Amino acid sequence: MTRKILQVEKEVEVRFSEVDSMGIVWHGNYALYFEDARELFGKTYHLEYLYMYEMGFYAPLVELKINYKKPATLNDRLRVICTYRETDAAKIIFDYEIRHASSNDLVASGHSVQVFLDMQHQLVWQTPPFYTEWKKINGLC
Repeated sequence: MTRKILQVEKEVEVRFSEVDSMGIVWHGNYALYFEDARELFGKTYHLEYLYMYEMGFYAPLVELKINYKKPATLNDRLRVICTYRETDAAKIIFDYEIRHASSNDLVASGHSVQVFLDMQHQLVWQTPPFYTEWKKINGLC
């Protein structure tokens, strides 16, 4: 059985405000690039933060891992690839790659993990019904 891949790609151009005094993208901006791609994923596959909130849940980030491979500099065009990673746990996991648009060289990779909290900010151990339904709609189960 072929596993369905849910993925988005966002292109960004490195701005002056994103580089440090050496002209290299400041390390903290990679988390923002990941977030931009994660927001695009939400819009593309209807898993936006406001939708989760409307369903009665928060989905805070509890883990963020970034592996830096090659520097990006001012005016570089980058492709940020965000791929959903399937899990049976009550979590949302994404894998990321940032690549130079022209050469396809890997700039950074990483992943993020989000968990579900109810409206009282209590950890939810069981997969929320809306998330199970979302998986079904997207052919993941």
